[in-house]
Amino acid sequence: MKTLRPLLLALSLTTASRALPPLGAQDDFKPDLAPAWTLKDVEGQAVSSDQLKGKVIVLDFWATWCGPCRSEIPGYVELQSQYGPSGLTIVGVSLDRGADAVAVVKKSIAELKINYQIVLGDERIVEAFGGVEAIPTTFILDRAGAVRFRKVGAMAPEEFAAALRPFLK
Repeated sequence: MKTLRPLLLALSLTTASRALPPLGAQDDFKPDLAPAWTLKDVEGQAVSSDQLKGKVIVLDFWATWCGPCRSEIPGYVELQSQYGPSGLTIVGVSLDRGADAVAVVKKSIAELKINYQIVLGDERIVEAFGGVEAIPTTFILDRAGAVRFRKVGAMAPEEFAAALRPFLK
């Protein structure tokens, strides 16, 4: 994972505006269930996909050093405020590494006024979600836990909100 940071940085810079089409665009598409996961938050508490069953989940792979990642966070803060009561849960999966990763992530949470769950990612979750080729990479999971949308790179907040809204109904 230590070699992942330079690769993700390079890819985040080259793919910052590339979004993949929504999964499920084909009429015959059957979304796959997202893999189960358990990660620790910045306080060391376990957070698992099982705890979030029945909610629409935005799973955002990011890092504090990633400019496009940080630029999307205010939009996610707004979405969590607006749609949290409707069953939305945003989970930021930090890919920061190093002895000071928790402190760096906590500092970013305070600076960016993040109002949603942040967990510390690892190679297992990256691999479980098919490999994260660049950050930010973000998934929308429906209430049944199926992956319904994936984007690689930053996306305008209003575009992402439009992709999210159908799953909140």
